[in-house]
Amino acid sequence: MTAAAISKVSGRDADFGAAPIALMLLVPITIVNLIGFVLPVANLAILSVSEVRSSGAMTGGWSMAKWLLVATDPFYWELLWNSVRTSLVITALTLAVSYPIALYLHRSTGLWRNALLVMVISPLLLSAVVRTYGWIAILSDQGLVNQGLMALGASEPVRLMFNLTGVTIGLTEILMPYMIVALLAGLGRLDPRVEEAAATLGAPPWRVFVRIVLPLSLPGIALGSLLTFVLAISSFITPKLLGGGRVFLLATEVYDQAMVTLDWPLAATLSIIVLLVFGVALALYGRILRSIG
Repeated sequence: MTAAAISKVSGRDADFGAAPIALMLLVPITIVNLIGFVLPVANLAILSVSEVRSSGAMTGGWSMAKWLLVATDPFYWELLWNSVRTSLVITALTLAVSYPIALYLHRSTGLWRNALLVMVISPLLLSAVVRTYGWIAILSDQGLVNQGLMALGASEPVRLMFNLTGVTIGLTEILMPYMIVALLAGLGRLDPRVEEAAATLGAPPWRVFVRIVLPLSLPGIALGSLLTFVLAISSFITPKLLGGGRVFLLATEVYDQAMVTLDWPLAATLSIIVLLVFGVALALYGRILRSIG
């Protein structure tokens, strides 16, 4: 047998030996996904078609009444549209505020970079509840913002709470660390030598940014936007506290149906709709990545 044939057989044996090892390595994550995601989602699907009495008790029967209610009631269509629109606005604002910070952090070096990175990540060490209560103290009628406006001559406080404005401000700040970290991952593809070469050839800074920096950071922008959108549309605590029960979104409605009115099938139906929105967002993210690549 020739050396080439021996090498080919050895490579084939190695492939057959590597296949079981790869399958064994996939077993733990498969079990985790099965227990932590597939089974709960299946339970939600079953719960959404369960029949329930007006008292909230399950009858053991099956009914599509909640799906028909969601499909035919304009309130739930408006709820879905408001949730998606608000999440898109929050995503755009978070990107606009976070991008300069991420770019500056990417170009920093030494201890200053480490200090900035700690400052960016440190808000994640606090609960979203604590940070939301901090925004209540800032945005309330007697808060820091309105006190400053009154000192500048404003006749009355500006309503920054218990409306969509307060929810947008609070979620934008709370989700900024996630966006910045995702942008930093995308900016890792940026080679300073490419920018220097463009500048040497006479390109002004704005053209360097538009033609080089921005295109190379698009994967990070796509990842950060996906992460921020998903977290925004599924956020419950901040809209509930800063909205004061006057801002109706999918996540707050799921809570109200499950814990207040005890309509678990309707809450499960709305939860599945949120998951479907996640699926659409992931599909768009994959399409964007393929177009970039």
